[in-house]
Amino acid sequence: MRGYGKTFEGYGDNYQATLIVICDLDNRCLKKFREELLKVLNSCSLKPNTCFCIAVEEGEAWILGDIPAIMQAYPNANRQTLDSYSNDSICNTWEKLADAIFPGGSTALSSQGWHAVGLEKSNWAENICPYMDVSSNQSPSFQYFRKKIVELKNIN
Repeated sequence: MRGYGKTFEGYGDNYQATLIVICDLDNRCLKKFREELLKVLNSCSLKPNTCFCIAVEEGEAWILGDIPAIMQAYPNANRQTLDSYSNDSICNTWEKLADAIFPGGSTALSSQGWHAVGLEKSNWAENICPYMDVSSNQSPSFQYFRKKIVELKNIN
């Protein structure tokens, strides 16, 4: 954020940059994490118009917010595991998704190392996101992100 603010310092008072920061909450306290982010923002010499969109607990929460999309991408997914997920809960989110769609679940995927986990997460996003219905996604943190994007679109 500081670098972004510095970049636009010389653009004049009428220039208003907008920055959307997307972060995983992981196991942090949402309130304290937002306070940390605001502290960094407030330390900027030129504060960009900033919106913090925090995926609660991880980015996979946004995918798990659309179970029909998961089922379209992975028809053999374990529906019982998917249905046991509570939107935006702190519950080892990526592991929950892995348990539903990866052969052998999160244990098998974890045994392959973090590189394999990261690659598989990327594959999930690539395979599931084309089927997502962003207007009916059940993740509150995703809906907040969507709302902010719509607001920006309506401003411009």
